[in-house]
Amino acid sequence: MALIGLLGGSFNPAHRGHRRLSLGALQALGLDEVWWLVSPGNPLKAKAKDMAPYEARMDAAKAMARNAPIRVSDVEMQLGTRFSIDTVRKLKALYPHHRFIWLLGSDTLPDFHKWRDWRDLARILPIAVLPRPGYDRLAHSARAMGWLKRFVHPPGQAMRWTEWSAPAILFLRLPQDRTSATAIRANNPHWHRPASAARLQPRRPDGPISHEETT
Repeated sequence: MALIGLLGGSFNPAHRGHRRLSLGALQALGLDEVWWLVSPGNPLKAKAKDMAPYEARMDAAKAMARNAPIRVSDVEMQLGTRFSIDTVRKLKALYPHHRFIWLLGSDTLPDFHKWRDWRDLARILPIAVLPRPGYDRLAHSARAMGWLKRFVHPPGQAMRWTEWSAPAILFLRLPQDRTSATAIRANNPHWHRPASAARLQPRRPDGPISHEETT
């Protein structure tokens, strides 16, 4: 049985913050892999004018995930799903012997109530919230937390998530990274062109993450 963390998003582009948080979650939760689900078209960002082509986002994500237990997946493109709830249901059917946990950035939690059937998603999979700078208070006061707060588990029990019944949510304590896809696009709107994309790749091995940083 493989333990898999699912991180969905536009990855426009994938950056070192995605990588570092994914590796931190992998260690804190005892995962075998983190799967990056690169969305062909995020329903909440459908009209974004600065959305790079899908192939460029996939290529950048693969480069950023290189030499790490991170699988970059085009499963939503292959399955034709656009909403996370549909993707999760199909993944569970395709991989009945895997155990999945949904990885959700704290910057996304304030909008979680806008997702299609978000309560059903929470009933299917436990959720681990990844910290993003400046979003701690907004995440804890998010509209969805009005319902989810009764299912919160302490971060010190992160390794026991496979014992929980969904709904279940915990807020991971991980080192925060201020890298922002929005800032990358603002600084370099043509980041997805080959010469620019090469600069986004990790340049050195990931350093160790201490136990204190992940619990």
